[in-house]
Parts: sequence; structure tokens; C-alpha cells
Amino acid sequence: MQNNIDKQDIHECLEALHQGKTILYPTDTIWGIGCDATNEEAVQKVIDLKGDRKNKSFIVLLFSDYQIESYVKHIPEVAYQLIEYAEKPLTLILSGAKNLAPSALASDGSIGIRVVKHDFCERLLQRFRKPIISTSANFGGDISPASFQEINPKLREKIDYVVQYGQNTNTGNKASTIIKLEEDSKVQIIRE
Repeated sequence: MQNNIDKQDIHECLEALHQGKTILYPTDTIWGIGCDATNEEAVQKVIDLKGDRKNKSFIVLLFSDYQIESYVKHIPEVAYQLIEYAEKPLTLILSGAKNLAPSALASDGSIGIRVVKHDFCERLLQRFRKPIISTSANFGGDISPASFQEINPKLREKIDYVVQYGQNTNTGNKASTIIKLEEDSKVQIIRE
């Protein structure tokens, strides 16, 4: 496993995010395409790259659960417990998203949020101080890439900045568990 995070890699990634550009990066699950989740133009670029986004929302990554209140109007208390005790990556779909690009949200105004546990992502998110879009690094209908080598080269060419960290690591990671939480704390498992 690569332990050394190159400061230049983080710097280049931050520059791209601040300029509303797209990034290709490893996460605690699979490789993702990302951008500033608060920048509507940047989110539109990701939508154009991915294609096939009918009625789909994005996941946004945060580095800490205390950030959630900045992007969701009402957080059921059970959300914090689920995050704390999750043994594998967990995405929570929460209603009443705010302060995010409109195109990042589902048609009902909800958003998928994951507090990430990944060295590179945590460092990047701490420095960026805003949520980052995370959607699988594939064209609509293609497999979700667990390793860099599985990413379609044609897609790689279209990304503004490709992160160096993790390119030589094959973690065998899988997509996160997804749970929808209603404001009344009703729980619905979307994906295990």
C-alpha cells in the first residue's frame, strides 16, 4: 500500500478543484470522478463526462461528521451513530440538502453523504474545506473501477487532473453500503 502522499499531488488536486475542474481520484471505495460539490458548473462537467445521469444524484464526500450540518437541514440523530459504528464505507442519503450545487441533488432534494476514511481523501478534503463529488470513474453502464487500471483510458483523457496516489495499488475495494434516512429516522437499505 502506498503510504506517501505527495504534497504536489494534493496541491495540483486543490488547484483543479478551486478552478472548477474535474479530478480522477482514489477513495475508500472505488476510483471516482470528482469536483467541488458546491460549484454548479463543475458538477455539470461531471454530468457531461458521465452521461446517462437520468434521475440520479451524486454522493458527496466529507472528512468529518460535524460537516454534515452545513449541507443538510435536519440530521436524524441515528445518522451519527451509523457513521460511528459502520465497519465498512457507508453512504447516507439525507433529505433537505443545502449549500450544494442543485445538479448534485436527487429530484426530491436529498443527497448522498459519506464521511470518508482514506488517507488521500481525508487530507484533500481537510485542505479543500468543502465537499467533493464522488461518482464512479466510468461511463454510464460500464463497470465501477476498483483499481486505476480498470478505468477506461478514454475517460482518463477527459479529466482535468488525475491523482497519482494509489494508481499502483489494487485494493479490491467495492462500492459503499447506501442507507436512506428519513427525518423521522426511518431507515431504508438501498445497497448492502
